[in-house]
Amino acid sequence: MLKQVSLICFLIFSRYMGVESKDLKHLTNELEVNVAASRVWELYRHLGISMLTARELKTVIQSVQVLKGDGGVGTILKLTFVPGNSSYTERFIKIDDEKKVKVAKGLEGGCLAIGCSVQIVRLDIIEKTSDSCIIRSDIGYAMKEEFEANDPKPNIQLLAAAAQIAKRYLESSKNDA
Repeated sequence: MLKQVSLICFLIFSRYMGVESKDLKHLTNELEVNVAASRVWELYRHLGISMLTARELKTVIQSVQVLKGDGGVGTILKLTFVPGNSSYTERFIKIDDEKKVKVAKGLEGGCLAIGCSVQIVRLDIIEKTSDSCIIRSDIGYAMKEEFEANDPKPNIQLLAAAAQIAKRYLESSKNDA
Protein backbone atom coordinates (compact mmCIF):
# COMPACT_ATOMS: atom_id res chain seq x y z
CA MET A 1 0.00 0.00 0.00
CA LEU A 2 2.81 2.42 0.92
CA LYS A 3 4.52 1.76 -2.43
CA GLN A 4 1.27 2.48 -4.29
CA VAL A 5 0.69 5.75 -2.43
CA SER A 6 4.32 6.79 -3.03
CA LEU A 7 4.05 5.99 -6.74
CA ILE A 8 0.78 7.90 -7.07
CA CYS A 9 2.25 10.96 -5.32
CA PHE A 10 5.35 10.80 -7.51
CA LEU A 11 3.26 10.49 -10.69
CA ILE A 12 1.09 13.46 -9.71
CA PHE A 13 4.19 15.52 -8.90
CA SER A 14 5.85 14.48 -12.16
CA ARG A 15 2.76 15.43 -14.14
CA TYR A 16 2.79 18.80 -12.40
CA MET A 17 6.45 19.21 -13.38
CA GLY A 18 5.52 18.51 -17.04
CA VAL A 19 6.77 14.94 -17.24
CA GLU A 20 4.55 12.27 -18.74
CA SER A 21 4.25 9.23 -16.47
CA LYS A 22 5.16 6.89 -19.34
CA ASP A 23 8.56 8.62 -19.53
CA LEU A 24 9.52 8.04 -15.90
CA LYS A 25 12.12 5.51 -14.93
CA HIS A 26 13.31 4.67 -11.43
CA LEU A 27 16.45 3.44 -9.73
CA THR A 28 15.87 2.34 -6.14
CA ASN A 29 18.08 1.19 -3.29
CA GLU A 30 16.86 -0.12 0.07
CA LEU A 31 18.90 -0.78 3.19
CA GLU A 32 17.71 -2.06 6.56
CA VAL A 33 19.10 -0.26 9.60
CA ASN A 34 18.90 -1.54 13.18
CA VAL A 35 18.06 1.88 14.58
CA ALA A 36 14.71 3.58 15.23
CA ALA A 37 13.28 5.39 12.21
CA SER A 38 13.12 8.64 14.19
CA ARG A 39 16.92 8.60 14.71
CA VAL A 40 17.58 7.90 11.05
CA TRP A 41 15.16 10.68 10.07
CA GLU A 42 17.04 13.14 12.31
CA LEU A 43 20.14 12.50 10.18
CA TYR A 44 18.32 12.60 6.82
CA ARG A 45 15.85 15.41 7.46
CA HIS A 46 18.16 18.41 7.04
CA LEU A 47 21.76 18.53 5.87
CA GLY A 48 23.24 15.88 8.20
CA ILE A 49 23.41 13.01 5.74
CA SER A 50 25.00 15.21 3.05
CA MET A 51 27.67 16.51 5.40
CA LEU A 52 28.38 13.06 6.91
CA THR A 53 28.65 11.48 3.45
CA ALA A 54 31.00 14.23 2.24
CA ARG A 55 33.20 13.75 5.33
CA GLU A 56 33.33 9.97 4.82
CA LEU A 57 33.74 9.97 1.02
CA LYS A 58 36.50 12.54 0.53
CA THR A 59 37.79 10.57 -2.46
CA VAL A 60 34.42 11.11 -4.21
CA ILE A 61 32.99 14.39 -2.89
CA GLN A 62 35.24 17.43 -2.93
CA SER A 63 32.74 19.81 -1.30
CA VAL A 64 29.14 20.40 -0.26
CA GLN A 65 27.87 23.96 -0.49
CA VAL A 66 24.54 25.28 0.75
CA LEU A 67 23.72 27.88 -1.89
CA LYS A 68 20.42 28.86 -0.29
CA GLY A 69 18.44 27.90 2.80
CA ASP A 70 19.04 26.09 6.06
CA GLY A 71 18.19 22.48 5.19
CA GLY A 72 14.43 22.94 4.93
CA VAL A 73 12.19 23.10 1.86
CA GLY A 74 13.70 25.47 -0.69
CA THR A 75 17.30 24.72 0.30
CA ILE A 76 19.63 24.51 -2.68
CA LEU A 77 22.61 22.20 -2.23
CA LYS A 78 25.60 21.79 -4.55
CA LEU A 79 27.90 18.77 -4.44
CA THR A 80 31.21 19.07 -6.27
CA PHE A 81 32.90 15.80 -7.10
CA VAL A 82 36.59 14.93 -7.17
CA PRO A 83 38.61 16.06 -9.09
CA GLY A 84 36.31 19.08 -9.04
CA ASN A 85 35.20 19.23 -12.64
CA SER A 86 31.66 17.92 -12.18
CA SER A 87 28.89 18.82 -9.79
CA TYR A 88 25.25 18.24 -8.97
CA THR A 89 22.84 20.87 -7.67
CA GLU A 90 19.43 20.13 -6.17
CA ARG A 91 16.59 21.92 -4.40
CA PHE A 92 14.69 20.33 -1.51
CA ILE A 93 11.05 20.47 -2.60
CA LYS A 94 9.36 18.38 0.08
CA ILE A 95 10.14 17.40 3.67
CA ASP A 96 7.40 15.45 5.44
CA ASP A 97 8.24 14.82 9.10
CA GLU A 98 5.17 12.64 9.67
CA LYS A 99 5.89 10.27 6.77
CA LYS A 100 9.68 10.74 7.02
CA VAL A 101 10.01 11.62 3.33
CA LYS A 102 12.42 14.06 1.70
CA VAL A 103 12.26 14.94 -2.00
CA ALA A 104 14.78 16.95 -4.00
CA LYS A 105 14.64 18.10 -7.61
CA GLY A 106 17.85 18.14 -9.61
CA LEU A 107 18.65 21.57 -11.01
CA GLU A 108 21.89 20.88 -12.89
CA GLY A 109 24.51 18.18 -13.21
CA GLY A 110 23.86 14.52 -12.52
CA CYS A 111 21.87 12.86 -15.28
CA LEU A 112 20.59 16.30 -16.35
CA ALA A 113 24.06 16.88 -17.80
CA ILE A 114 23.85 13.73 -19.96
CA GLY A 115 20.35 13.97 -21.41
CA CYS A 116 17.73 13.64 -18.70
CA SER A 117 14.99 16.25 -18.60
CA VAL A 118 14.14 15.73 -14.94
CA GLN A 119 15.77 14.10 -11.92
CA ILE A 120 13.87 13.67 -8.65
CA VAL A 121 15.56 12.15 -5.59
CA ARG A 122 13.21 10.73 -2.97
CA LEU A 123 14.38 9.46 0.41
CA ASP A 124 11.96 7.47 2.59
CA ILE A 125 12.68 6.28 6.11
CA ILE A 126 10.26 3.39 6.65
CA GLU A 127 9.70 2.05 10.15
CA LYS A 128 9.81 -1.75 10.45
CA THR A 129 9.88 -2.14 14.24
CA SER A 130 10.53 0.26 17.09
CA ASP A 131 14.27 -0.44 16.68
CA SER A 132 14.66 -0.88 12.91
CA CYS A 133 13.76 0.78 9.65
CA ILE A 134 14.52 0.82 5.95
CA ILE A 135 16.26 3.65 4.14
CA ARG A 136 14.76 3.74 0.65
CA SER A 137 16.51 5.93 -1.88
CA ASP A 138 14.80 6.43 -5.23
CA ILE A 139 15.81 8.44 -8.27
CA GLY A 140 13.02 9.15 -10.72
CA TYR A 141 14.09 10.47 -14.07
CA ALA A 142 12.92 11.13 -17.60
CA MET A 143 15.01 11.38 -20.74
CA LYS A 144 14.92 13.99 -23.44
CA GLU A 145 13.73 12.41 -26.69
CA GLU A 146 16.97 13.10 -28.54
CA PHE A 147 18.95 11.15 -25.90
CA GLU A 148 16.64 8.11 -25.53
CA ALA A 149 18.85 5.89 -27.71
CA ASN A 150 21.79 6.53 -25.35
CA ASP A 151 19.63 5.64 -22.30
CA PRO A 152 21.32 8.08 -19.89
CA LYS A 153 20.82 7.13 -16.26
CA PRO A 154 21.47 8.80 -12.95
CA ASN A 155 23.82 6.98 -10.61
CA ILE A 156 22.25 5.49 -7.46
CA GLN A 157 25.65 4.43 -6.04
CA LEU A 158 26.19 7.67 -4.09
CA LEU A 159 22.78 7.36 -2.39
CA ALA A 160 23.48 3.69 -1.62
CA ALA A 161 26.86 4.63 -0.15
CA ALA A 162 25.22 7.39 1.92
CA ALA A 163 22.76 4.85 3.33
CA GLN A 164 25.64 2.50 4.26
CA ILE A 165 27.48 5.38 5.93
CA ALA A 166 24.33 6.34 7.85
CA LYS A 167 23.87 2.71 8.94
CA ARG A 168 27.44 2.39 10.22
CA TYR A 169 27.33 5.77 11.95
CA LEU A 170 23.94 5.30 13.62
CA GLU A 171 24.40 1.65 14.60
CA SER A 172 27.82 2.33 16.09
CA SER A 173 26.58 5.37 18.02
CA LYS A 174 23.64 3.26 19.25
CA ASN A 175 26.10 0.74 20.68
CA ASP A 176 28.09 3.55 22.36
CA ALA A 177 24.99 4.81 24.18
